[in-house]
Amino acid sequence: MIITRKAIPRRTVLRGVGAAVALPLLDGMVPAATALAQTAARPVPRFGVVYIPNGVVIDEWTPAGDGAGFAFSPILAPLEPFRDRVLVLSGLTQNVNGLTARSGAVHGRCATKFLTGAIPRPFGQEGNDFLADVSLDQLVAREIGGETPIGSLELSLESGDKGAGTCDGGYSCTYSHTISWRGPRTPLPMEHNPRVVFERMFGDGGSTDPAARRARARRRRSLLDSVRGKAADLSRGLGSSDAARLGEYLDAVRDIERRIQGAEAQAARELPAFDQPAGVPAGFADHARLMFDLQVLAWQSDLTRVVTFMVGREFSSRTYPEIGAPGGHHPLSHEGSAASREQLVRINKHHAEQFAYYVDRLAATPDGDGSLLDHAIVYYGAGMAEGDHRPWNLPLVVAGGGGGRLAGGRHLRFAGGAGGGRSVDGGTPLANLHVTVLEKLGMRVDRLHDSTGRLDL
Repeated sequence: MIITRKAIPRRTVLRGVGAAVALPLLDGMVPAATALAQTAARPVPRFGVVYIPNGVVIDEWTPAGDGAGFAFSPILAPLEPFRDRVLVLSGLTQNVNGLTARSGAVHGRCATKFLTGAIPRPFGQEGNDFLADVSLDQLVAREIGGETPIGSLELSLESGDKGAGTCDGGYSCTYSHTISWRGPRTPLPMEHNPRVVFERMFGDGGSTDPAARRARARRRRSLLDSVRGKAADLSRGLGSSDAARLGEYLDAVRDIERRIQGAEAQAARELPAFDQPAGVPAGFADHARLMFDLQVLAWQSDLTRVVTFMVGREFSSRTYPEIGAPGGHHPLSHEGSAASREQLVRINKHHAEQFAYYVDRLAATPDGDGSLLDHAIVYYGAGMAEGDHRPWNLPLVVAGGGGGRLAGGRHLRFAGGAGGGRSVDGGTPLANLHVTVLEKLGMRVDRLHDSTGRLDL
């Protein structure tokens, strides 16, 4: 490999046996003719969704006060260090027509409608008998995903292996296990195994030597070993800043790989959980942060620009004894006692702590003339406000700067919040947020789903 002072192609990839490692955005990728006019390549938009299941304790989620002077709530307190980078939205609903809240399969309807705006097929039970609509993330992926090796990533912290059965009100589990739909009849599975995600991102799917990959795995060799020489050659031709950035990026890739290997080694020593294959860390926080780190790398290397991530599937009964919440998440949301409410608040805050970790990583990762957080728009929230099936006054946070098109530091309350938010119908549609965000991502749409206009953000 011969490196000159000419600009490095943005799509430069270090290829080895079974490995294809894309590079982060480097200063050397800016054409020499424009290097004096700009310090980095023009930033690209990113869109992400982090979805939490079973709703939240809305009174402990909603901040006190509106506008810039709001006070962070107990659940959202972990996000306070990033006050200027987040918008807290109250009052949005996805029950405009009253159908979302009707009895039976509310979890599946809330999860499905969150990004698709559609009510699932009433008789969609098993097999391929699905009906929803194209989800917001896939609309974005159609616009900007074609420029990346991976159009979009769909991730989760819980296995969707049981999706073929029925879960909520007799509806297919698929409606509760994914929020991403490529088309009305094409739900996208959410991958929860970090090893599978890592191999999809950095494994060379075009390799003609699968035996070499298996041998490397048996020897516990790093995927980066096969590209070490090429990385060294490339680094020698870079400026000091780019060389340091490349080194930090490759160190981050190796760190994630070691953490995956550690989880696999632990799984080999212990009796694995029923739905926890090798490669999935035993602890919730370890698993969440590993998956968030993979998302940061995917955006940093421009492998994809669109990611949806389910912290848990709807109807999830996961327990959190490590934080003093041993009750199942979903049963707790229906018990109504002070003890169950206390456990729910702990779970909601624990989820927010993991999201705060993600925001911090995005803010600390350089991207062009700013950070990944500066150039991204990320939803964090749920399709219902309470576990007792209230799909209005939704808990929502929007993080990121959207390339300078989105200003944070405020709590915005829309019609349908306190008071009106308790009604079964009416309010400001969640789809209004979708229309507004699409516009900020460079996509002009007049209407989407049941939208009635745009939000003033």
